[in-house]
Amino acid sequence: MVTRDAENGPVLGTPDDFPDRPRRGGRLVVHVVIGVLVAIIAGGWGYVMWSMTAGGAEVPSQVVTFQVNSPSQAEITFEVYKPDDRVAVCRIRALDVNHAEVGSKEVRIPPGEGSKQLKESLDTSGEATSVHVQYCNLV
Repeated sequence: MVTRDAENGPVLGTPDDFPDRPRRGGRLVVHVVIGVLVAIIAGGWGYVMWSMTAGGAEVPSQVVTFQVNSPSQAEITFEVYKPDDRVAVCRIRALDVNHAEVGSKEVRIPPGEGSKQLKESLDTSGEATSVHVQYCNLV
Protein backbone atom coordinates (compact mmCIF):
# COMPACT_ATOMS: atom_id res chain seq x y z
CA MET A 1 0.00 0.00 0.00
CA VAL A 2 1.68 3.02 -1.24
CA THR A 3 0.23 6.29 -0.04
CA ARG A 4 2.46 8.59 -1.97
CA ASP A 5 3.91 8.71 -5.44
CA ALA A 6 7.73 8.38 -5.37
CA GLU A 7 8.38 9.31 -8.95
CA ASN A 8 10.09 12.66 -8.51
CA GLY A 9 11.70 12.47 -5.04
CA PRO A 10 13.29 10.14 -2.52
CA VAL A 11 11.06 7.62 -0.81
CA LEU A 12 12.05 8.68 2.71
CA GLY A 13 11.93 12.40 1.96
CA THR A 14 14.43 15.22 1.86
CA PRO A 15 16.03 17.08 4.77
CA ASP A 16 13.61 19.93 4.23
CA ASP A 17 10.72 17.59 5.02
CA PHE A 18 11.86 17.16 8.65
CA PRO A 19 11.94 19.71 11.51
CA ASP A 20 15.29 21.11 12.68
CA ARG A 21 17.08 19.16 15.38
CA PRO A 22 16.91 20.91 18.78
CA ARG A 23 20.14 22.56 20.02
CA ARG A 24 22.04 20.46 22.55
CA GLY A 25 23.99 22.23 25.23
CA GLY A 26 26.10 21.09 28.15
CA ARG A 27 28.73 19.13 26.23
CA LEU A 28 31.51 21.13 27.83
CA VAL A 29 30.38 19.99 31.29
CA VAL A 30 30.36 16.34 30.19
CA HIS A 31 33.86 16.62 28.74
CA VAL A 32 35.20 18.33 31.88
CA VAL A 33 33.72 15.61 34.11
CA ILE A 34 35.23 12.88 31.94
CA GLY A 35 38.61 14.68 31.98
CA VAL A 36 38.56 14.95 35.78
CA LEU A 37 37.72 11.26 36.15
CA VAL A 38 40.52 10.26 33.78
CA ALA A 39 42.98 12.46 35.71
CA ILE A 40 41.94 10.89 39.04
CA ILE A 41 42.30 7.35 37.66
CA ALA A 42 45.69 8.13 36.09
CA GLY A 43 46.90 9.72 39.33
CA GLY A 44 45.77 6.72 41.35
CA TRP A 45 47.52 4.33 38.98
CA GLY A 46 50.68 6.43 39.16
CA TYR A 47 50.60 6.32 42.95
CA VAL A 48 50.18 2.54 42.93
CA MET A 49 53.15 2.12 40.57
CA TRP A 50 55.27 4.55 42.60
CA SER A 51 54.52 2.76 45.87
CA MET A 52 55.35 -0.64 44.33
CA THR A 53 58.88 0.57 43.60
CA ALA A 54 59.37 1.70 47.22
CA GLY A 55 59.12 5.35 46.23
CA GLY A 56 62.30 5.34 44.19
CA ALA A 57 64.37 4.06 47.13
CA GLU A 58 65.74 1.07 45.25
CA VAL A 59 69.48 0.53 45.47
CA PRO A 60 71.40 -1.02 42.58
CA SER A 61 73.09 -4.31 43.32
CA GLN A 62 75.09 -6.83 41.34
CA VAL A 63 75.90 -10.47 42.00
CA VAL A 64 79.62 -11.15 41.74
CA THR A 65 79.51 -14.89 42.38
CA PHE A 66 77.54 -17.60 44.17
CA GLN A 67 78.47 -21.07 45.28
CA VAL A 68 76.42 -24.01 46.55
CA ASN A 69 78.48 -25.52 49.37
CA SER A 70 76.09 -28.35 50.29
CA PRO A 71 72.41 -29.29 49.85
CA SER A 72 71.64 -27.16 52.93
CA GLN A 73 73.88 -24.14 52.38
CA ALA A 74 74.73 -21.62 49.66
CA GLU A 75 77.01 -18.60 49.55
CA ILE A 76 76.73 -15.36 47.57
CA THR A 77 79.07 -12.45 46.98
CA PHE A 78 77.38 -9.27 45.76
CA GLU A 79 78.00 -5.53 45.48
CA VAL A 80 75.62 -2.82 46.65
CA TYR A 81 75.81 0.82 45.50
CA LYS A 82 74.12 3.12 48.05
CA PRO A 83 74.58 6.61 49.51
CA ASP A 84 77.10 6.78 52.37
CA ASP A 85 74.64 8.23 54.88
CA ARG A 86 71.76 5.76 54.35
CA VAL A 87 70.93 2.25 55.58
CA ALA A 88 69.98 -0.38 53.00
CA VAL A 89 68.23 -3.72 53.38
CA CYS A 90 68.81 -6.40 50.76
CA ARG A 91 66.97 -9.69 50.38
CA ILE A 92 68.87 -12.61 48.91
CA ARG A 93 67.12 -15.71 47.58
CA ALA A 94 68.19 -19.24 46.77
CA LEU A 95 66.21 -21.18 44.15
CA ASP A 96 66.18 -24.86 43.30
CA VAL A 97 66.10 -26.52 39.88
CA ASN A 98 62.31 -25.89 39.61
CA HIS A 99 62.75 -22.16 40.47
CA ALA A 100 61.15 -22.67 43.88
CA GLU A 101 62.59 -20.70 46.78
CA VAL A 102 64.61 -22.92 49.11
CA GLY A 103 66.10 -20.15 51.24
CA SER A 104 66.13 -16.42 51.80
CA LYS A 105 67.80 -13.90 54.04
CA GLU A 106 67.62 -10.16 54.65
CA VAL A 107 70.96 -8.37 54.98
CA ARG A 108 71.17 -4.92 56.60
CA ILE A 109 73.94 -2.60 55.42
CA PRO A 110 74.66 0.18 57.94
CA PRO A 111 75.27 3.86 57.05
CA GLY A 112 78.77 5.14 56.53
CA GLU A 113 79.61 2.57 53.89
CA GLY A 114 78.85 3.48 50.30
CA SER A 115 79.54 0.94 47.60
CA LYS A 116 80.33 -2.29 49.34
CA GLN A 117 81.02 -5.89 48.41
CA LEU A 118 79.38 -8.39 50.76
CA LYS A 119 79.75 -12.14 51.20
CA GLU A 120 76.81 -13.91 52.86
CA SER A 121 76.01 -17.55 53.53
CA LEU A 122 72.45 -18.77 53.34
CA ASP A 123 70.83 -21.85 54.91
CA THR A 124 68.58 -23.70 52.45
CA SER A 125 65.87 -26.32 52.79
CA GLY A 126 67.01 -28.08 49.60
CA GLU A 127 69.86 -27.94 47.12
CA ALA A 128 70.03 -24.53 45.47
CA THR A 129 70.87 -24.11 41.80
CA SER A 130 70.98 -20.30 41.84
CA VAL A 131 71.30 -17.50 44.35
CA HIS A 132 70.40 -13.89 43.55
CA VAL A 133 69.62 -10.53 45.13
CA GLN A 134 65.83 -10.08 44.97
CA TYR A 135 65.91 -6.42 46.00
CA CYS A 136 67.88 -3.77 47.87
CA ASN A 137 65.99 -0.78 49.30
CA LEU A 138 67.00 2.24 51.33
CA VAL A 139 65.51 2.39 54.81
